[in-house]
Amino acid sequence: MSAEDIPRISLVEFLELESNATHKSEYWDGQVFAMAGGTYDHALIASNVMGVLRERLRGQPCRVIGSDLLVEAAEDGLLTYPDVIVICGEPRFVGPKRLVVSNPVLVVEVLSPSTEGRDRGRKAAQYRKNRTLQQYVLVASDEARVEVYTRAEGGSWSLREWSGMEAVAELGSIGCAVSLGEVYTGVAFEV
Repeated sequence: MSAEDIPRISLVEFLELESNATHKSEYWDGQVFAMAGGTYDHALIASNVMGVLRERLRGQPCRVIGSDLLVEAAEDGLLTYPDVIVICGEPRFVGPKRLVVSNPVLVVEVLSPSTEGRDRGRKAAQYRKNRTLQQYVLVASDEARVEVYTRAEGGSWSLREWSGMEAVAELGSIGCAVSLGEVYTGVAFEV
């Protein structure tokens, strides 16, 4: 089946379907894509990141949200479920049901072999269009490595990478730092 053969639906139709769905799907350019489940390590890493960020941001006007909330990556395209979202201030919702937020400050995706290409390609390009997003974080699941893409004042993006359990990734958009030892607590990398 070619891309032209895939039926297209409206955003309103997608949100209605998604609000009653038993599984998660992404929406892009009128097309719906089912999401695959993750591995134990993937879920553990995402959980670790959420826990560390929640602790760091306690008492701040920022909230850490897990993968159950859709993000409008760009007004002209992708709705997706990132592994971790940070929203500072009041959330701005798309539609009446509070299913989709449009103002993330920081988004974290835990990479896996099946999603890495999309997370680095299509998703990254769409996220860069979101005017509120300040940092896009990619967390490897096969080694201790974190990549942080940060929006500069003129709108360009820069990359900083940290690797090794002793490294500390800086998340300037939310004013905190996270050690990779915390991110990967309990993860047993294959040798």
